[in-house]
Amino acid sequence: MPKLKSHSGTKDRVRITKNGKVLHGHSTSNHFMEKKSASRKRRFAVATTMTGKSAKNIKLKVGA
Repeated sequence: MPKLKSHSGTKDRVRITKNGKVLHGHSTSNHFMEKKSASRKRRFAVATTMTGKSAKNIKLKVGA
């Protein structure tokens, strides 16, 4: 059975930590920023942990 290729688009959007947690950025954080409050923009800057089945699928795509 040949090796599976990792998904390049997912590699760019997601980071997997040393302990295996999946971190991803928020959406809507780079467009129409004038109307968003400063506190909302600060929250967009922090990466969020992905959990459950979606995190497992992401790990399969990246090959971790």
